[in-house]
Amino acid sequence: MAVIGELIKKAIDLTGYIKSEPDPVKEQREILQMLLEKARLTAFGKAYKFKEILESDNIVAAFQQLVPVHDYDKMNADWWHYLLEGHQNVTWPGGQKYFALSSGTTSNSKHIPVTDDMLDAIKKSGTHEIMNLSAFNLPAEFFEKQILMLGSSTNLIEKDDHLEGEISGISASNIPGWFSGYYKPGREIADIKDWDERVKAIAEQAPDWDIGCLSGIPAWIELMLKEIIKKHNLKNIHEIWPNLQVYTTGGVAFEPYRKSLEKLFAHPLIYIDTYLASEGFIAIQNRPETSSMALLTNSGIFFEFVPMEGDNIDDDGLVKPNAEIVALEDAAEDVNYCLLISTVSGAWRYMIGDTVMLTDKARAEIKITGRTKHYLNVVGEQLSVNQMNGALRVLEKEYDLVMTEFIAAAIHKNEEFILKWYISSDKFPDFNKVAESLDNALQISNKNYKVARGKALKGIEVVLISDTLFHKWSEETKKLGGQVKIPRVMKEEDFLEFEAYINQHL
Repeated sequence: MAVIGELIKKAIDLTGYIKSEPDPVKEQREILQMLLEKARLTAFGKAYKFKEILESDNIVAAFQQLVPVHDYDKMNADWWHYLLEGHQNVTWPGGQKYFALSSGTTSNSKHIPVTDDMLDAIKKSGTHEIMNLSAFNLPAEFFEKQILMLGSSTNLIEKDDHLEGEISGISASNIPGWFSGYYKPGREIADIKDWDERVKAIAEQAPDWDIGCLSGIPAWIELMLKEIIKKHNLKNIHEIWPNLQVYTTGGVAFEPYRKSLEKLFAHPLIYIDTYLASEGFIAIQNRPETSSMALLTNSGIFFEFVPMEGDNIDDDGLVKPNAEIVALEDAAEDVNYCLLISTVSGAWRYMIGDTVMLTDKARAEIKITGRTKHYLNVVGEQLSVNQMNGALRVLEKEYDLVMTEFIAAAIHKNEEFILKWYISSDKFPDFNKVAESLDNALQISNKNYKVARGKALKGIEVVLISDTLFHKWSEETKKLGGQVKIPRVMKEEDFLEFEAYINQHL
């Protein structure tokens, strides 16, 4: 029996046993109180009367009344650019050691502050994630195995008074000392900036490790596993890592990648979803009986929710000035919301860009449904990325395909709108038949889309390509690996540029 693993498992079980059931609403009120008190003397806190908010009978209502909603452009133009210039006490007490470079689907040039308090909150959330593994009934031996975290480079960019990098790289460069013995690929390999070289180094060292858990964005985990399997002439990854049992995924929806990933395993893993954004650690999956994730309501972030229904979001995916906005205590289940956060990194009522749905309010559990700017609504179709993913799962079953990546857009054809898709596929059946099946699946799942198809949306076209083309486009136009995500929805101009690239490389 693995004695050390048994001791760790018992300690985790005991920690979970003695911890009382959380009260997410109460925790959120306390978090907002803490945020306002700590930031009341900053330039932002003085400008928006944090002292006055703290003296009010209802600090949530006062906060929402006095502090406006910010997207990145507003937050940066009004406040965060001062941090890059070396100023202190701007939106959070003290100076600034780290900036997370956004590598999401909307921009590659964002500089998001990551304070020491945020790093402490991320460590706290990571520890919570490990402590919560007892809920997944893992054997004692698992807790002696290593964790391979495939993120961006830990070799951060040095500026005059701060360091820059993606949040996964910043987090990995600040892992607690007790965790370093479990962490792979280790700092030497994680420091390699070039993605391809880093993966080759991982593949070279892979036989020396005993990996029990993988962590990273599905598309890049898949590429890494394929490289290892090819390098060592394996049938599947379990031939080299027989104790691999868990995959903590995040960054994008996992389900589109399940089928292709499981072809690389000898057997399915335990999949645990996480939600780590450049702005902070948002949520983790607490229970094996659901794929929903629990918001981290006691870890330095105050959450607000803007209904995507009605007249709350403008055509650019931004929250309108008089939008309906609620805190967790007034949010409802099964409603699609734009998520706002206020954090210990000095983000205030900040549009993170994701849309979520509460699936269990008592547990503060959510599912990510898409992006505010990746929500197709050009002619009233109101398609979320979540619904698009669901439709592709229907196609996979109908045609026995594996579809992991896609990009869609409403574009003009013969002076009318059509919905055009590029979808990755391991097989290439008749495009017109696939388009018809996709159209039917979307009409069944979304009544607004069905109405739009009878009016302004005059057709649907599908082009099936290999996932390699998506990755090649991502590598050449953005960069590969880490937290880079392929956009699901594009505006017409960007889509036509993407289409031109694909046509050149077909």
